Amino acid sequence: MRDIRLAHTAVPDWRAGLGHCVAQLGKLTEEHRLGFLYVADKFAGSLGDIAAVLGEVTRVRDWVGTASIGICATGREYFDEPALAMLVAAADPDEYRLLPSLQHDTRPMKQAHGAWIERQHPALALVHADPRAEAVPAVVRSLGDEIGFVVGGLTASRGGGFPQLAGKVTEGGVSGVLFAGGVAVATGLSQGCSPIGPVRRITDCHDNVIVGIDEQPALEVFKQDIGELLARDLRKVAGYIHAALPVPGSDTGDYLVRNLTGIDPQHGLLAIGAEVEVDDPILFVRRDRGAAEQDLSRMLRQLRARAKARPQAGIYVSCLARGPNLFGPESQELRRIRDELGEFPLVGFFANGEISHNRLYGYTGVLTLFL
Repeated sequence: MRDIRLAHTAVPDWRAGLGHCVAQLGKLTEEHRLGFLYVADKFAGSLGDIAAVLGEVTRVRDWVGTASIGICATGREYFDEPALAMLVAAADPDEYRLLPSLQHDTRPMKQAHGAWIERQHPALALVHADPRAEAVPAVVRSLGDEIGFVVGGLTASRGGGFPQLAGKVTEGGVSGVLFAGGVAVATGLSQGCSPIGPVRRITDCHDNVIVGIDEQPALEVFKQDIGELLARDLRKVAGYIHAALPVPGSDTGDYLVRNLTGIDPQHGLLAIGAEVEVDDPILFVRRDRGAAEQDLSRMLRQLRARAKARPQAGIYVSCLARGPNLFGPESQELRRIRDELGEFPLVGFFANGEISHNRLYGYTGVLTLFL
């Protein structure tokens, strides 16, 4: 991909916003075939109309994206305000394929693009997914097994549905774009929660309810790790303390953060937002601005070393609990990316769950760079 253009604006009416964005994009050529479009959830119900008008005005034929409570642009967060952000890229016809909506498995992808996949060996899928669809984690894993690497996030919307855009508007599954193996990319993940205790082992559980940890009552171990002050009033842990499930085989100590969904002091039980099994590792983490800032800087340094030059463009997917809710106002999270990597076209959105390396995360930031 090349000659990548950025446009973004905040306006109460999307039609006026499109006029501003089209002017920012400038004169496009017939080689500008692929566009990324992110809109505020106020415009979720109009996502298809917005893409259709963009296609007519710009002649860019293929659009992918979604709606969200917050959207991103270079150095700028539009959080809880009506806004549009888009990238348009010149791309060879064989560099990508739109990924049709996968509701249950990857068969639609094989039917649509089987020959292209065999020829181009795509290594990256950038996807958007419906948070209501129970099949999303399994579809993402299957997609990763067949493609190699999956990044993206779950749509976060308060009204107008949970639309995804992949040539046309869809809901209920996973959709996006596949990139041929020859497209140079680099991806990174930044955690938003820091460990407060050691990695432990689940010794008794049922579905998502943890009965025992390290052969002790689960709640007693939890209290040990969170400290005496919080243990006195467990109501204070809501939204602050979470469970984390270490990723097997990770050489970076990676973990999947899951919310605590219930505490039973009478029976010493914990419930979390994921099913677990006996012998699964577990640790407890807290939402921590300082640790999140450090880990974001670590990720950006590593990506800068891998990129070796300023990226051509980027897509950033961050958790709704990050952005102004963790890093503070004035677009601090997006400004950190710009300050570390330089000024380059970037768009993205704040998600209901983030996807990286074929897994569904929470409280993280996932950055994909086109080099």
